[in-house]
Amino acid sequence: MSSVPFRDDKTTLRNDKRVTPILCQGLNKPQRTKALGERSKAVWRQEFMVFLGNVGVLGAGMAVALPSVTLDQLTDVNESFHLTVEEASWFCMSEELLSTIIGNREIKSPYFLCPSASINTMACPLGGLLVGYLLDRVGRKNTILVTHITGVLGWALLASCTMYSDRTTILIQMLLARFLSGVMIGLCLSPVGVYSAEIGLPRIRGRLILGTSIGIAAGILFMYILGYFIRNNWQLIAIISTVFQIIATLCVLPMPETPSWLMQKGQLEKARRSLKYFRGLNINDIAYCEEFENEFNQIKRSSEISRNTAQTESLLQALCAPEVYKPLLIMIGFFGIQQCSGIVVVVVFAVQIATAAGVSTDPFLCAVMVGVARIITTFFMSSLFERWGRRPAGMFSASGMTVCMLLLALSGWYPKAFARVSALPAICIVMHIIFSTMGLLTLPFFMISEVFPQRFRGTASGLAVSLGLLASFAVVKLYPSMVIVMGTAYVFAFYGFISLVGVPYIYFLIPETRGRTLLEIEEYFRTGRMVSLDQVLEQNLERGECKELFIKT
Repeated sequence: MSSVPFRDDKTTLRNDKRVTPILCQGLNKPQRTKALGERSKAVWRQEFMVFLGNVGVLGAGMAVALPSVTLDQLTDVNESFHLTVEEASWFCMSEELLSTIIGNREIKSPYFLCPSASINTMACPLGGLLVGYLLDRVGRKNTILVTHITGVLGWALLASCTMYSDRTTILIQMLLARFLSGVMIGLCLSPVGVYSAEIGLPRIRGRLILGTSIGIAAGILFMYILGYFIRNNWQLIAIISTVFQIIATLCVLPMPETPSWLMQKGQLEKARRSLKYFRGLNINDIAYCEEFENEFNQIKRSSEISRNTAQTESLLQALCAPEVYKPLLIMIGFFGIQQCSGIVVVVVFAVQIATAAGVSTDPFLCAVMVGVARIITTFFMSSLFERWGRRPAGMFSASGMTVCMLLLALSGWYPKAFARVSALPAICIVMHIIFSTMGLLTLPFFMISEVFPQRFRGTASGLAVSLGLLASFAVVKLYPSMVIVMGTAYVFAFYGFISLVGVPYIYFLIPETRGRTLLEIEEYFRTGRMVSLDQVLEQNLERGECKELFIKT
């Protein structure tokens, strides 16, 4: 008979609690099953297609930053071709040009008080209006393609304008090139975001949509880098930009159209293949996948509702629908606060403000540093939007901008008190750009891809962007006049007040869209309640909007 060592039951129980349950908990811990569209292959496909669409967006950022690196040469009287002050005011907006114009007392026209009255900035709202029509009529992919082709034409005209000997011809072609560049800027602000929202699931939608903001920031930085290394050769910069835009246009060709738009146009088989691609499946695979079929049927129901509604309602009726006019008015107000908070003014006149503070760094290097800070901040925004949500990020951004603007105002009111901190204006400018990029600058463009119903998404987002660009044009144009009438300190105080107004505006009016499907967001604006996707479909059934679509496959 074998002897069994004595064991204390309490010790055994204690040891079991200490060891065995921990191991079991580690092995048996329930894991969340990733949705089909969140698995690595599907995510890679979505991110890669969005990346291809955003390559051309860099061209818009490059067009925005072009005057900063070319104006010195273009206005140099020693060059064989140069612009007069009046001609330069049509070509671009620049803080250096502002100083020239205000300093030249012979110019009496109030139109030339501000260089923001350029043909480029006047064309941007036109692009914003066109994009709504194109998104709904020709599709998301083709709208991106048209945008990039417009960019190719603009850059090519600018690169080739010096081929002519006649000065008037050169000037006209140069202005036409800048006009097309402005149209491209207006066109590019929403289509890739709409494309991203329609191909991605809620958990990854944020970082997909933010690609447009990253693209514009990267384009501005790229142009600053070109200007730093290629000085006094704007033709070469234009040629490089043309080649880049051609490559970006070719990148669009392999992009599939979104399943939602194809479904809305009745192209079911193409929509099925597109959704299979974006969910990581083989597009020719006929094997049954329940999760895929459920999502396909949900998109089918939503698209059928949108198509039937669009066929029976006029534009006025659509604008009277709560799921259309509520987000439209909210986004128009959001864009108004964004622009009136001085975001664009700080970017446009940053060098002038920093120079007044005694900052003597190479302006090209300064521009590169600001561009790097902006793009790094934009990269972090995707995780910030997903961790914090849209509303907290927006309120934090507006609060930080308020502090920066009020500090700038105080330094103007009490210069002696701030004399020891001579670099304060420069610090405030950089921090203002960082804070704005963290929310108020990127969030309105981010959310226009989420808040509008499918049947009106293109038109509404285009209208909101167009009005936002008009506000931007007006704010930058009025800035010099406001400085003369009010003084710089009071102008900054005004911008700080508007930024402060943005905090309660975001808190009370902007909905939290993190983790919500586009159909759930649409239902929120229709009913005022945030409900689940299943509840949305049940409510649609009760309204009789999709009863014929519950076909089991």
